[in-house]
Amino acid sequence: MSHANVYRYFPSKQALFEAVTALWLKPLEGELRLIVEGQDPAYDKAGARALAALQRAYREKRDADPVLFQLLCEAIEKGHVVARKHRNKVQNEIQAIVEEGIGSGSFRMNDRRRAMALVFDLAHRFIQPVSIALDKSVSAAELKFSRRPVITVIQRRPDIRRSGF
Repeated sequence: MSHANVYRYFPSKQALFEAVTALWLKPLEGELRLIVEGQDPAYDKAGARALAALQRAYREKRDADPVLFQLLCEAIEKGHVVARKHRNKVQNEIQAIVEEGIGSGSFRMNDRRRAMALVFDLAHRFIQPVSIALDKSVSAAELKFSRRPVITVIQRRPDIRRSGF
C-alpha cells in the first residue's frame, strides 16, 4: 500500500499510530469489562484478576512487539488521546470494582476517591506501561513475587480510616 493510500484513511502519522495503538488495547479493555461483570468477589476482581490482566497484557506486548508497546508509552508521556481514553477505561473498570466492593461491604472503605487512589498507588509498578517498560530486566517471577503483597493488601480490604489515608 502506498503512503498516499494510507493517508486517505488517516489524516496524519499520529492518527495512524493512535489507531494502531487503540486496536491492540481494545481486547485488554474488553477483558477488564468481563472481569468487572464476572461473579467473583470484588477483592478477587481487583487484586488477582484485573491488575494481573493489565500487567500480563502490557508485558506480553512489550516482549512480543516492543515498537507497538513503545507507541503506548510515548502516547502516555505526551498525553495523546489514545492514552487518555485507555487510562479512563481502565480507571472506570477499576472504579466499578471498587464501588462493588464498597457496596457489598467487602471493602471497608467509604470514600471511593481514596479507595481508587490506594489501589492505583499500590499497583502503579504493575499496571503503568512506562513502569513496565522500565522493569524489562526484571523477570516475571520476580514481579509476581513483588505483586503478591500488593494483591494481599487489596484482598485483605484495608481500612483506610485506620491507616490514616
